[in-house]
Amino acid sequence: MKKLKGAGGDRAFRAATISALALLTLFFVVIIVSLLTFTDWGTMVNALVAPETLFAIKLSLITATITTILAIAIAIPVAYAISTNEFWGKSLVDSLLDLPIVISPVAIGAALLVFFNTPMGEGINNHLLRFVFSVPGIVLAQFTIVSALAIRLLKSTFDSIDPRYEQVSRTLGCSQPAAFFRVVLPLAKNGLIAAAILTWARATGEFGATVTLAGATAFKTETLPIAISLSLSSANIGQAVALIVILVVISLTALLIIRKVTGRKYVI
Repeated sequence: MKKLKGAGGDRAFRAATISALALLTLFFVVIIVSLLTFTDWGTMVNALVAPETLFAIKLSLITATITTILAIAIAIPVAYAISTNEFWGKSLVDSLLDLPIVISPVAIGAALLVFFNTPMGEGINNHLLRFVFSVPGIVLAQFTIVSALAIRLLKSTFDSIDPRYEQVSRTLGCSQPAAFFRVVLPLAKNGLIAAAILTWARATGEFGATVTLAGATAFKTETLPIAISLSLSSANIGQAVALIVILVVISLTALLIIRKVTGRKYVI
């Protein structure tokens, strides 16, 4: 009798979890299908090849790529340092680096804007490189947001690597830099690929900090998310839907590539 009750409980639990999975999956499928069926394909194609759309796609791809290179370049040493070292205030530093994940991107963009109104920020913006309401501001805003994601992904990767591999290489005569580049980085290859792809996809879709710092000027600082906002504000629903579909395709492609290349799930 107890065995039967246990089997019935297992079936009920499995049915409940699968139902939750099916409902959430259906929810997202319905949203995507509604996008694809909202306008006719002729309107969709015309919106996709519009000069403003092509400009937004080009600017998004360029800025997201530059941002990803910068974010991964800084995230590798930062994540490795946090993963392999113990120091006073580590929890505080680790939490501080996670702030862009939990704080509103608009607030981060506003904070950057405030910084560029300080004497130091004005000096940088006026005499070194202009960030406010310009393309470099897009890269800076994206970098501020996605660097936290890159660090978190890479820290998880370095945490999962057995430190004995590096220790053995040190006993065989490798210096610490040599052990890092010859042993640690090759072992972290899948995590690096996943971090780079997810960082790039997240940078492509960043809106809040970008629009606050760089503005929303057509054919100047118009990334894909900003183009969506401008299209909606001008009641150009067809173009907005086309741009949303592009972002969805980019995101799904990024996730599928990660699963295909790394052969495993990614961890945040």
